[in-house]
Amino acid sequence: MFLVSDLAFKKSSHSRIITFCVSVALTPDGVAVRDTKDSSKRTLFFTHGEWKAFVKGVKEGEFDA
Repeated sequence: MFLVSDLAFKKSSHSRIITFCVSVALTPDGVAVRDTKDSSKRTLFFTHGEWKAFVKGVKEGEFDA
């Protein structure tokens, strides 16, 4: 389990418009992701490689419905 300071998490400026957002924290070991509205929920952790693959998939429309 990795501990990440609350101060490390950043949220998108679009979170004022979009109801469902996450906060992201970049760390030397990877990327932590949590629910913006409820930071007490479980934080997910991804390696840098996993995060890079996810971002690439989003940019390429892999997850579009």
